[in-house]
Amino acid sequence: MSVKIRLQRHGKKNKPFFWIVAADARSTRDGRYLEKLGTYNPNTNPATIDLDVDGAVKWLQNGAQPTDTAKAILSYKGALLKNHLAGGVRKGALTEEQAAEKFNAWLEEKGAKVTSKSEGLTKAQADAKAKALAAEKAVNEARIAAANKVEEVAEVEATTEESTEETTA
Repeated sequence: MSVKIRLQRHGKKNKPFFWIVAADARSTRDGRYLEKLGTYNPNTNPATIDLDVDGAVKWLQNGAQPTDTAKAILSYKGALLKNHLAGGVRKGALTEEQAAEKFNAWLEEKGAKVTSKSEGLTKAQADAKAKALAAEKAVNEARIAAANKVEEVAEVEATTEESTEETTA
């Protein structure tokens, strides 16, 4: 029995939500699975991924093959790195402490990247909102100026009519 780590689709039409599962390769996409490893929500920016890294590493060490998308998610969350470091520990290239230290340093660096991206998106959204507000203010001022101009023209016409009536009388 070959095992694959893959995505199971859930959610509404045009609103996908995925479970990351370890399943028999012969089972259908949304069919039976052996273990649920996490969730993936691509509807948010940045995408929300909740993954049991240790469970994923266990399945990878037992020979499970991730699909392309699942491999990208596992790489993004560090499961493939942790599996690689565990292989180095088994071979004696480094100790458990060194592997844990490297993994934690990678996690901190990755967390900083994600935080900076979300802050950048928030700032861009705030800038767009301020720009739209400034454009709206400019349009409103143009409308007010046009309305004042129409009133002035009406006043001038009224005074010219009054003066023409006085000259005719």
